[in-house]
Amino acid sequence: MTKTKKLINAPEDIIPQLIRGMVAAHPDMLTVEGGTGRAIVAVDGPRDGKVGIVIGGGSGHEPAFAGYVGRGLADAAAVGNIFASPSPEQILDAARASDGGAGVLFLYGNYTGDVMNFTMAAEELEAAGTRVRQVQVADDVASAPRDRRSERRGIAGDFFVFKIAGAAADLGEPLARVEALAQKANDATLSMGVALGACSLPQTGKPNFEIGDDEMEIGMGLHGEPGIRREKLAPADQVTDELLDAILTEMAPATGDRVAVLVNGLGSTSLVELYIIFDRLKQVLDQRGVEIHHSWVGEYATSLEMAGASITLMKLDDELTQLLDHPCRTPALTVGAVEGAAAGSARSARKTAQATDAPTKAQAMTDLKRDGAITPAIFRAMMHRAGDDIIAERDWLSELDGVIGDGDHGVTMEIGWKAVQGALSNAPDNETIEGNCKRMAKAFLDAVGASSGPLYATAFLRAGAAVSDRLNLDPPALAAWLAAALQGVRDRGRAEPGDKTMIDAWAPAVDRAQQAALSGSERDVIMAARDGAEQGMKATAELESRRGRSAKLGARSIGHIDPGAASTWVILRAMAAALEEAKTTV
Repeated sequence: MTKTKKLINAPEDIIPQLIRGMVAAHPDMLTVEGGTGRAIVAVDGPRDGKVGIVIGGGSGHEPAFAGYVGRGLADAAAVGNIFASPSPEQILDAARASDGGAGVLFLYGNYTGDVMNFTMAAEELEAAGTRVRQVQVADDVASAPRDRRSERRGIAGDFFVFKIAGAAADLGEPLARVEALAQKANDATLSMGVALGACSLPQTGKPNFEIGDDEMEIGMGLHGEPGIRREKLAPADQVTDELLDAILTEMAPATGDRVAVLVNGLGSTSLVELYIIFDRLKQVLDQRGVEIHHSWVGEYATSLEMAGASITLMKLDDELTQLLDHPCRTPALTVGAVEGAAAGSARSARKTAQATDAPTKAQAMTDLKRDGAITPAIFRAMMHRAGDDIIAERDWLSELDGVIGDGDHGVTMEIGWKAVQGALSNAPDNETIEGNCKRMAKAFLDAVGASSGPLYATAFLRAGAAVSDRLNLDPPALAAWLAAALQGVRDRGRAEPGDKTMIDAWAPAVDRAQQAALSGSERDVIMAARDGAEQGMKATAELESRRGRSAKLGARSIGHIDPGAASTWVILRAMAAALEEAKTTV
């Protein structure tokens, strides 16, 4: 496969350099706040007494999300890795910078990773006394039928929902009202897209899906997720009609209704093509007697260098029209003339104060059970080996994900496990396995975000808590560690066996481990878990996905191994190999 070309430096430096360049290009509008360096904040947006608007998501969609930070729109954006949700700590930095005492509204696309990470951040803010509301944008008509609209993903409709919520907050509306108006905009907004060519992740340099020279994917997701069907490439008018038909059938505008229109390029589609699409779109709406109140044509929510476009319509009433026309000034969108911020924009010290980590309490070593072959040192070696094997299998995991997802699973797991390895390298020699697990959870969550961050962080925390009374792990304790990790993933992700997720590898791994723990050694337990995970991973190929991004594919997901199940097997395989090696050297 031909490698793609990008004007980047080291792949691991992409996000910091992106943020520095963006803020440097717009110093009158943007700044960075918070210890993570991932919260881009409006210079004159947040202010006391105003609801804070926090948006965010993965990078690679520029100008979304940080391009919509500025006066009259979003107060801050949390910036995730490429195609991956920001972590809770990154979201918290954005929220603290935006909090003017009137509460904070989180707005983001309806993706599993974003929902998990923003919800974890909301829980922490609420525990500290800040009122938080959330609206998940769900405008993509291709991703679920009308009666399951809450399952739809957010694509370019973010543009309109952010605009309406930002205007409402700028006008001084209270939190509940801003939330209601954002949801009203969400309910009034529908999108449909088409892809003509793939994008490629900077870390792999490979297209994240394959499509023929004469083919197009109808209903493509913003991360390269396959659409609802693949067809032969058709003329622009025919494609426009197909996209519009799905939107207008559901929206059912009457003669005299008004809409706002966004014709959005996905990264490498020329304005020539986008204006041709708009030309046909206007003909259709004119024929129906539907008025275009305002239109935008260009790149507003991209997918790296993907070829293709999306159409978004928001059905307007007087209230939404007024908010749509309200002035704002951001790098990606300016509407009207924005008045100066004046002195009222100065934020109180409590909003810009950085959160500090709570002091870690040294765990008492007395009374811990010391029987068992797996010492903290051996446990750390097992985790280091898991990271090594994940890194070695990165491309394979990403290729699996490219078939039924967005192609970044291997990259995401590599980032997370490298962070785990770094954290464990700094762990004191006498730190317990529970302490190691807490360290791993924070490192993974802070580094990754995405759906993997909350899932693995919860797994590590639960697993560590399950063996908090032990210094070393014996066979039953190792099985308990694995079982608690599984339960953590199930509780956080709400997936069950048969949903075609990592649970389908974890569940048989734990079942076999618990059986082996009845009479076997630590080695027997982890080997049983490894074999169970392999069996479960292979079985996912026959399952139809019911959770996550691949759930939108339906029967098209059958025949492909789930990447989360595959990475679970890689981790347990590595743990088994490391324990085997440790026993031969003791």
